[in-house]
Order: sequence, then structure tokens, then C-alpha cells
Amino acid sequence: QLTLVESGGGLVQAGDSLRLSCAVSGRTDYVSAMAWFRQSAGKEREFVSGISQNGGYTDVAESVKGRFFVSRNSAKNEMYLEIDILKREDTAVYYCAGRGREYPSQSEEDYTTWGKGTQVTVSS
Repeated sequence: QLTLVESGGGLVQAGDSLRLSCAVSGRTDYVSAMAWFRQSAGKEREFVSGISQNGGYTDVAESVKGRFFVSRNSAKNEMYLEIDILKREDTAVYYCAGRGREYPSQSEEDYTTWGKGTQVTVSS
């Protein structure tokens, strides 16, 4: 069995930085590429950023480019999302997801395993 667990969310001030983590446990060999998605109240879940199996390729949504940075530590089976200059519109539940292919996808249908999410709330 494969489990993804997000952490690092919370209540933060606009302009602050935050780092989210996603811990992978169980059958870690089932996961290659990974990604972060987020879902705000009343909106569809959207792709934020993804990273390839070896970490050499990353993809970032245009709407957050320059503020969101994804990375992973394969030795620790962890993925991270660094968020700089937080804005109120970044308030959402952030999910990590994994797929068995080498490269990430922006489509949530391409991911087979999901965490339960971590809430990020940005106050002004």
C-alpha cells in the first residue's frame, strides 16, 4: 500500500513564506512523478506544480510561477512545496499526488495516489 501525507499548512500572513511537505510511505516504488494540487472553497482542484522522478524536471502553473517552487528528496521519500510571498488567493487545501510515470502531468486524472491535504489559510 502507498500513502501520501501532507504537512506544513496553517494560518499565515500575506507576504510570508511557507514550506509544505509530502511524505511517501509504503510501496514507494509505485510512485515516480509527483505533483501538488490545490482546491479553494467553491472551486475546482487545480494543478500547482509537479516534479519528475529524478527531480530534474519541474513544471509550475503560470498563475504561481516565480512564487512556488517544488523539490523532492528521494532518499527521504519526501516532496516539498516552497511558497513565497503568500497571497490571500493562495488560501486552499493543498494536496500531493503521485503517479507511476516518470514525468508529472497537469491533469489530476493522471494521478493514482493522493494525500488527504493540508489547509493553508492566508490572512491579510
